[in-house]
Amino acid sequence: MPQRGTATRLRDMAWLLAPLGLAILAGAAVYAVTHYQVVTVSGDSMRPTYRPGERLLIEQIDADEIRRGDVVLMEPPERYVAEPVVRRVIGIGGDHVVGVGNRVTVNGKPLDEPYVKDADENVTVGAYDVMVPDGRLFVLGDHRANANDSRYHLSEQSGSFAVTGVRGRTRENSGTPAVLLLSGGAGVSLILGGIGGYAARRRARRLLHPPNQAWSSALSR
Repeated sequence: MPQRGTATRLRDMAWLLAPLGLAILAGAAVYAVTHYQVVTVSGDSMRPTYRPGERLLIEQIDADEIRRGDVVLMEPPERYVAEPVVRRVIGIGGDHVVGVGNRVTVNGKPLDEPYVKDADENVTVGAYDVMVPDGRLFVLGDHRANANDSRYHLSEQSGSFAVTGVRGRTRENSGTPAVLLLSGGAGVSLILGGIGGYAARRRARRLLHPPNQAWSSALSR
């Protein structure tokens, strides 16, 4: 009968869509846990870009993906500070970094740093002229007047920090990544489709075997 064939197709759809949706949703959750983390800014060394209490989405990246200008979450040596910090990458391995006050040049080119809002130069920091060793980073805070960064550790490998200490890069848009939204939405849609198929199959079965018909059949035996 046509209705019986429809019920069978709905059953097959439910058995297929729901598990597939669960698998996609679980995969999205695992990807999010292994590739992203959320941290809360605790100091004001990155003002005005990031303020204390602001939550940042950190994307895990490989060392060769780090670029100048990136804001990274890094694990500095214990003598520097006891917890991970957020700093801006100014120079990478092989770069020549020169700083005088708040003016910085990299490989002879002045940096355009609209994110630095310090009107006054920090007189406690002297001029510096360094070559960044390979596999290391020269980092600064955006709030130059109140940031413990590479300028204060010039005696140790030119103030640089190992790229292996980088835990991830902040996303310019801290919203949920599109890949997670799309995969999560697809997973939920498939699960709902499977549930809908199961419900439709039950309705189809009730049409094939109405309760009063089943009861009268039992009485006639």
